[in-house]
Amino acid sequence: MGRNYKTIEESDLHFFKALLGERLHADEETCRHYGHDETEDLSFPPQVVLKPETTEEISQIMRHCFREDIPVTPIGARTGLSGGALSVYGGVGLALDRMNRIIKIDEDNHQVWVEPGVITQVLQEEVANKSLYYAPDPASRGSCFIGGNLAENSGGPHAVKYGVTQDFVLNLEVVLPNGDVIWTGANTLKNATAYNLTQLMVGSEGTLGIITKAVLKLIPLPQRSVLMLVPFFKASEACKAVADIFKLGITPSALEFMERDAIQWTLDFMGESTIQLGEDVDAHLLIELDGNDENNIMADCERIMNLLDTFKTDEILFAESEAQKDQLWQIRRKVGEAVKANSIYKEEDTVVPRYHLPELLAGVKEIGSRYGFKSVCYGHAGDGNLHINIIKGDLSDEIWNNDLPLAIREIFQLTVDLGGTISGEHGIGWVQKNYMDIPFDQITLELMKGIKDLFDPKGIMNPGKIFPDTIK
Repeated sequence: MGRNYKTIEESDLHFFKALLGERLHADEETCRHYGHDETEDLSFPPQVVLKPETTEEISQIMRHCFREDIPVTPIGARTGLSGGALSVYGGVGLALDRMNRIIKIDEDNHQVWVEPGVITQVLQEEVANKSLYYAPDPASRGSCFIGGNLAENSGGPHAVKYGVTQDFVLNLEVVLPNGDVIWTGANTLKNATAYNLTQLMVGSEGTLGIITKAVLKLIPLPQRSVLMLVPFFKASEACKAVADIFKLGITPSALEFMERDAIQWTLDFMGESTIQLGEDVDAHLLIELDGNDENNIMADCERIMNLLDTFKTDEILFAESEAQKDQLWQIRRKVGEAVKANSIYKEEDTVVPRYHLPELLAGVKEIGSRYGFKSVCYGHAGDGNLHINIIKGDLSDEIWNNDLPLAIREIFQLTVDLGGTISGEHGIGWVQKNYMDIPFDQITLELMKGIKDLFDPKGIMNPGKIFPDTIK
């Protein structure tokens, strides 16, 4: 990938200004604002921030940037945790805030047409008003954009039963790096028509093109749910219980794991005192069952309770109202913010077959002990997705910058050895790219890079992401 990109000049600004008017922002404050996401404390401001409102405007921007060799970084809500939206080579920051329309909810076919700047929770609430359900729900669902979810193939707590973003995508309108506009598929539930460009775009982190419209599948909204918070005296037993629940033939709608520090730090961060943690409690599972038949839900709940009797747990809390359910979910969704408020940290997004969760957790703690760092772990245990938050605390900058990458490499190697991979839902982006040699061999990486070169021969589309520095 080329690195000699053109610096934006007065003639480029004149072109963008004529196209967008006041939706061009070149001031330092705005560029700095759009130069960071939630990845550590990284900051890579673009030279100019553009805020298009239509596919045609994006097409014209891309034609100009392709012709002039100007790098372009699509920027959504900046809630990402891998640096995917950082303008590491400057250039154009293409902010998609204004493309935020829910175009059409098709109740007959259970589909919705959206632009990339729609907030995930806003979409969920709009379709819920029609008794429909869009299930992918990252922790940042109240602020993250559908476009970012598509770029990273986001998941969330309910992915364990309903699937991740890719499982809800039928068709995409995409502006290619040269400005051409394509639709990738069809608005059908089945499609066996040659290569699946739709799924290729999902999870491509803005490196192949810019998604400007998405046709998403909807499902009927579940009408009933039960939510329980289960305290375990040993984190390893909490992890083991996860696989055992599925062995019963039950698929919870959510099954979340939180170490003691994860939930305690969050309670402190929120100023929440209604939940008291037992002195010897080591970890919690948050278990949700949903559906339309209350008798079936309660029967599954009873079977899970019988299973939990075989583990050493403290008193199990059942949410008795919708308000209490919301409270428990707020605690789970705020863990990331609480950890960030407590210390500088690095978050690794590992995922393994769920039966191997106890081994992964034990391995992370052993590696931390050798390298001298504390970790706070939580995540979507039902699908084996463990978020490992490595806390800087009082570690020296030398250890943080020089030794920690070696420890992370060991964690990722352990993850892959257990049959997993190095990102479940946060993507690779800028911070994980030089670990890509762990899950993939050179042949596979070069095949991926060949796809990138075919879509983006000049390398202007979100450069510096996904591929290791060794892959040119």
